[in-house]
Amino acid sequence: MKENDSARQEVAEQLRQVRKEQGMTQESLAELVGTKKSNISRLESGRYNPSLDFLVKVAGGLGKQIHVKVK
Repeated sequence: MKENDSARQEVAEQLRQVRKEQGMTQESLAELVGTKKSNISRLESGRYNPSLDFLVKVAGGLGKQIHVKVK
């Protein structure tokens, strides 16, 4: 697995976990952030390469923030 695939999977898993902890469906999150359910599904699958702006928007919809670290 490439390093960027690993990072994408990690972010996807974190967002999916927070959404589930909040009892929110993919559909309700999509509606909240102004996108389609399919975009949330693709994001959570880790197979989609979202923009940083989209990640920030989704995280904001969950009441969270995205923090990026360069190692």
